[in-house]
Amino acid sequence: MACSAHLLSQSLYSSHHASPAARRSLRFQARPSASASPSARPGSSTRARRGLGLRAAASFEAGQRQVEFTYDPHAKFHQLADQIDKDAGITRLNLFSPCKINVFLRITGKRPDGFHDLASLFHVSFFIIKALNLYRKKTGTDNFFWIHLDKKVPTGAGLGGGSSNAATALWAANQFSGCIASEKDLQEWSGEIGSDIPFFFSRGAAYCTGRGEIVQDITDSLPVNLPMVLIKPPEACSTAEVYKRFKLEQASRADPLSLLEDMTQNGISKDVCVNDLEPPAFEVLPSLKRMKKRIIAASQGNYSAVFMSGSGSTIVGVGSPDPPAFVYDDEDYKDVFVSEACFLTREENEWYKEPISSKAALTKDGLPSSAVTD
Repeated sequence: MACSAHLLSQSLYSSHHASPAARRSLRFQARPSASASPSARPGSSTRARRGLGLRAAASFEAGQRQVEFTYDPHAKFHQLADQIDKDAGITRLNLFSPCKINVFLRITGKRPDGFHDLASLFHVSFFIIKALNLYRKKTGTDNFFWIHLDKKVPTGAGLGGGSSNAATALWAANQFSGCIASEKDLQEWSGEIGSDIPFFFSRGAAYCTGRGEIVQDITDSLPVNLPMVLIKPPEACSTAEVYKRFKLEQASRADPLSLLEDMTQNGISKDVCVNDLEPPAFEVLPSLKRMKKRIIAASQGNYSAVFMSGSGSTIVGVGSPDPPAFVYDDEDYKDVFVSEACFLTREENEWYKEPISSKAALTKDGLPSSAVTD
C-alpha cells in the first residue's frame, strides 16, 4: 500500500494580470482558432507502475524556478494574450498546480501487463498536451488553448508534478468548455494517460489502488495545518531503475488498510510511513540513504516521521517546516531543493486553492525568495 500526499495548490483568478502567487502556476487561455495547437517543449513520460496508496493534496513554497513552458522575457505572451482577450472577449484562468507526497507506499504484486499493483495514500509539458488532446477526443470539442507553465516542482522528485499539471489542464479545459464533463468523467479519463493523475480529482485525500488510478476519497483527511519540509538532492531517481531493482519478497508485510486505519486514528508516524520503494531507490542512489539518515539524526525530535516520497528522490519531514541546519551549512548540500509543505483539500467543482505560507520560502543565503531574481 502506498500513501502519498500531493503537494497541490491551485487558485482561480479572473483578472487579466496574475498576482505573484499565480505566476507559480498554469495559465490557460482559450484560442479562437481551432486549427492551431498549443506550443510546447518536447517531453517524455515514464511507464506507470501499479500500487495501492493513500494520497493527500498538499502545497509547497519554493524559491527556484525549475521549468518554464513559455519563455517570455519581454512579456510578449501577456501582450498577445491581452489583445486576444480584448478582441474576442476571452477570459483567463490562473491555476496553481500541485504535486504529491507518498505518505506510505506498498507494492502488493506484479501484474501480467508489467505494471505493479500498489496501495498508496495521496493528500501532480508533455502531460499537458496529452491531457488536452484527451479532452478533445472524449468530448468532441475543438477548443485549443494558450498555456503558460511556470513550474516549481522539481523533476525526478517522486512528487508527481507532471501528473498535477495534466489534471489541472483537464479541469481548466472543462471550465472553458462549459463544464460539459463531470469531475468523475475527468477522473476516469485521466487514468488513460497517467496513473497518478486521477488522484487530483479527489477531495484531496484518497486511498489509491491498482496502478494508482482507482481512487477512493478518504473522509477523515489529513490535517491541513500539519507542517512538513521537503528536501531533494540535485540527483534524481530513475523510476524505471527503481522498479527494476525492487524485489517483492523484500517488501513490507504491513497491511495497507491497517496502515490507513492507524494513520487516520493516530496521525502520521514513522510506523505508518512505509515505502517499499525506499530500499531499491537507495541502491540506485546511495547518497539519498545517507541524507535520510542524517536528517533523522539531526532532527532532534522535530519530525514525527521522515520518509521518501514515491520512487524518490525527495525526503519528507513531517512535523516542522524547517530543514536541519546542515542542509544550509554543509557544502555537500548546497544544491538541494528545500521547501515547506502542507496538505490541501478542495470542494467539489472547485480547484485547489493556494494556501497562505507560514513563512516565505528562503534561498540558501536565508533571503526570502521574493528578493531573488531569476
